[in-house]
Amino acid sequence: MEAELEIVVRSTEIDVNGHVNNAKYLEYLEWGREEWYEQAGLDYQTFLEMGIQTVTVNININYRKECVQNDRLTIKTRPEKVGRTSYVLRQEIYNQKGECCADALVTSVTMDVATRKSREVPDALRKYFVEKG
Repeated sequence: MEAELEIVVRSTEIDVNGHVNNAKYLEYLEWGREEWYEQAGLDYQTFLEMGIQTVTVNININYRKECVQNDRLTIKTRPEKVGRTSYVLRQEIYNQKGECCADALVTSVTMDVATRKSREVPDALRKYFVEKG
């Protein structure tokens, strides 16, 4: 399942170089992941009912093309791979011309709410990761 979120770059997101600040891309990606979880029916409350939270442990991002004020961006998020206690989402940000402005692999760990230790990825999340082969 792939989720898409459309946003418009605002003036407050622009740095002294006249383009979107690099840290802002991380926020865009977070918004995209939240959209993916919502579409998958895995909102924060659902995870709490399962006794888990998700924690981002690594983001590997490539900045490909600058974004400027009023650009219309589409953030695409889809499952990439899953392990025992962690999983990776692939994310891409495209501008209105269809150009890839950034792409990232985001690794998260499922954590037990009570013990604050890693815990096996629940089936409700695991089912979105299809084996490639």
